[in-house]
Amino acid sequence: MRPMSSNAADALGSPVRNLVVILGFVAVVMVASTLGYMHAGWSLADASYMVVLTIYTVGYGEVRPIDTQYLHAVTMATMVFGCTGMILLTSVLIQVFTALQLRALFGVGRMQNAIAALDAHVIIAGYGRIGVMLAHELKTAGRDLVVIERSPAKIAEAEAAGHLCIAADATDEAALVTAGINRAQVLATVLPDDAANVFITLSARSLNPRVQIIARGEAPTTEGKLRHAGADRVVLPTHIGAERIAEMILYAASSGLVRGNDTMAENERLLQSMGLEFEMLTVPKGGGLTGARVADAERRGAGSFFIVQIERKGGGVITRPDPGTRIEAGDGIGYIARGNGAAIRALFDVIPEAIRSGRSTFKPGR
Repeated sequence: MRPMSSNAADALGSPVRNLVVILGFVAVVMVASTLGYMHAGWSLADASYMVVLTIYTVGYGEVRPIDTQYLHAVTMATMVFGCTGMILLTSVLIQVFTALQLRALFGVGRMQNAIAALDAHVIIAGYGRIGVMLAHELKTAGRDLVVIERSPAKIAEAEAAGHLCIAADATDEAALVTAGINRAQVLATVLPDDAANVFITLSARSLNPRVQIIARGEAPTTEGKLRHAGADRVVLPTHIGAERIAEMILYAASSGLVRGNDTMAENERLLQSMGLEFEMLTVPKGGGLTGARVADAERRGAGSFFIVQIERKGGGVITRPDPGTRIEAGDGIGYIARGNGAAIRALFDVIPEAIRSGRSTFKPGR
């Protein structure tokens, strides 16, 4: 038994095939009739004009006398086959337009019904490079998601990937409502336009005060605006990419060891799900923890981080360093941290004031 989707595709596709066949039939009739009149000594212009008048049943009159048995036969054949072809062409055009309208109607209806059935789902505003990768990862993880995108080409790409889509501008509140913003758990606005992301964040926050909003920012100065608009988290792809490249340059051995395979990448995602981050930094000369033992450094951090790797300046990587291992200037330190990573980095620098990270307070040099 053939699947229902295959039967539906055949039902919608047959009018198109019929249209091609009928157009071919009409073209053959027109060419044969034109050649028939030209065989009787008519010019190409007169023959073509006569064929079009006859096939379309306009009846303006004969351009030349039809006064021979041969011309009678050609004209009658043109009438019979030409008019039949035009009747069939008209009917198949109606079928094609009807099929296209039904396909659009039922396709949109099914999409809207599927979106209406979602709860605690993810809405992705924008299906560019980041949106494509984000949707792929979420689908792989089994999360329900809806993509809002205004580009027809990108909508077609998203539908081909099996995502629920809304063809609309995400800055329009109606699009967010259609996507189920009032039931969504997370909104990720990842457009390459900072102003649009700010506007979407404002709209989403007003429509659903409980939704978690993760916003993309291009310029560092946009982060404050996005947070003020209601974003819970702001991601700066350019900044992250620069940090990653610098990490690969500065800590080549540790970077490859930690992020060089799928298993470690999965471990890093697991850390992030628990609110933890893997970070790396270079120990400065005269820093607050330069020369300290690993145990002392972790104790001064009040449990906000623990060191998992040390890449020595002179070469070599120490994994799971002993508590008594000393941290030397120029070493690359890999640590797992909670809270504000920037504050923990500052702990290693020479600064006069105490640093706040989460619920912990650091005082360098103590």
